[in-house]
Amino acid sequence: MSLKPRNSTLRKLVFAAGFAATLMGITVPALAQNNRIFALRDTETEEMLRSYEMPLARAAGLDLSAVHVYLAGDPDINAFATYPEDIFICAGIMMWLHTPNELIGVMAHETGHLSAGHLSRGAYGMQKAMIPMLLSMVLGVGAMIAGAGEAGMAIMGIGQAIAMGQMAAFTRVQESTADQIAAKLLLATHQSPMGMYKTFQRFANEEAMSAYKMDKFAVDHPSGQDRVFDLNDMVEASPYREVQDSPQALHTFLMVQAKLAGFILPVKDALNRFPESDKSEPARYARTMIYMRAPNFQKALAEVNGLIVDEPNNPYFYEVRGQIYISMAKPALGIPDYQKSVDLRPDAPQLRLGLATAQLATENTALAAKALTNLKAALLVEDDDPTSWYQAAKAYSTLGNEPMANLATAEQWYSVGDMRKALIFAIRARGKLPQGTPDWERAGDIVGAAGPQAAQQRGG
Repeated sequence: MSLKPRNSTLRKLVFAAGFAATLMGITVPALAQNNRIFALRDTETEEMLRSYEMPLARAAGLDLSAVHVYLAGDPDINAFATYPEDIFICAGIMMWLHTPNELIGVMAHETGHLSAGHLSRGAYGMQKAMIPMLLSMVLGVGAMIAGAGEAGMAIMGIGQAIAMGQMAAFTRVQESTADQIAAKLLLATHQSPMGMYKTFQRFANEEAMSAYKMDKFAVDHPSGQDRVFDLNDMVEASPYREVQDSPQALHTFLMVQAKLAGFILPVKDALNRFPESDKSEPARYARTMIYMRAPNFQKALAEVNGLIVDEPNNPYFYEVRGQIYISMAKPALGIPDYQKSVDLRPDAPQLRLGLATAQLATENTALAAKALTNLKAALLVEDDDPTSWYQAAKAYSTLGNEPMANLATAEQWYSVGDMRKALIFAIRARGKLPQGTPDWERAGDIVGAAGPQAAQQRGG
């Protein structure tokens, strides 16, 4: 039995309101290696994003099982791709865009980066850009040793400026290429390029208003107007430029957008955006989230109850109502709603996790076995989710199975990259589990994989 490699380190921080906030430590070319990104887990949002991405990834010839789309809890109007095939959509741009087609255009651009292999080439671009900086440092240090301190510093500064300019130019070429590929992917999937065009037009307008602040030489994207000009011919040539989002697609987008805004924005700002006078379904969904955070649980329940009346087969409304009861410290009342959400969407691991969390929160031993069944089903789909492993350890412990509780805890620490703790709990589990069983072998796999990495972590 082999261990699945972890491309990202995940640590669950909060479970609330249908969204689960996760801290991801990832290596991103545009960011420092140890920079961390808050990602939000929400089944409703992830399903929408995946429905947008899969046709694009298929048209690009990517391995669909390897492509992942994450919602980053970042207020910036931004999206980016990371190695090997991950796309991050920031909360800020989700709330800034107007239509599904606009978001699909952004995702087509990021898919263009993946298709062109830009993530692996970024290291080459960085290496090439470092050459003039390193040479200037040698010359600069030599000048300083010779007594020309100011001249030495100037030489080093020039080298750094050249390196930054080379890297920016390298990135600008990649961005233009990604735009061109995005237009081709939209054409191949019979989707309008107008959303991408309008998005870049808005970027160009905002860039023009703040252009006096920008050093154009160091900008790592083509200028907004240049991008709009380049895209114009592609838009005019597309036979699908007038294709509109379906009413259902627009409704789903607006609901997800409102749910996110209600969860992310400061309460006052969110209520200004979705006042009580707005009786639309997205506004009521947003206020459900707002009131739960306020907290004003009675108002939250009133809003979500009305939504359930309108859409009695929407699993995400039941999920949110279940979470409201959890937030009220009444998990037993939330179990039927979580169960309803699972009945409607049995293949959604995060819904299973929510149900199991509610069952275990009751501290009723009779429900621990049911919770464990739900967690096993969730982990069959997402075997690297640390919260599911944490809850599984809790369920095993409640049932008096300490060896399996230790193994689940080892899995939890392995999934977040703490190899020292993973090693400790895997050794404990392996010492008590029946030899030759799959669980005993799994514990051994973790010992073998975590041991060398734990030694490296101690050395670092």
